[in-house]
Amino acid sequence: MTVQELLAAYARGERNFRGADLFKANLSGANLSAAEFIGANLGDANLSGADLGGAVLEFTDLSGANLRGANLCRANLEGANLRRADIRGANLRDANLSYANLYGVIK
Repeated sequence: MTVQELLAAYARGERNFRGADLFKANLSGANLSAAEFIGANLGDANLSGADLGGAVLEFTDLSGANLRGANLCRANLEGANLRRADIRGANLRDANLSYANLYGVIK
């Protein structure tokens, strides 16, 4: 799935992006609130300033992702891999980080 395909599907009202491979995708500033990315690959993706409020990111690979200033309020990141992710300025209020890999997170 390309970034353009993802954004077009989201605009049409689709929210289920389970297992999507978006490695190194540039989703900076994208509105993806309430989207479901269970088991997706967002490794090294640029999600700076993205709205992921209420998103389901369970077991998602976010290793090395740029999440600076992203809205992750109420996001479910249970079991997500955030190794070496940059979360500076990200809103993690009420986010579920149970069992998430936070090793080397830049905060």
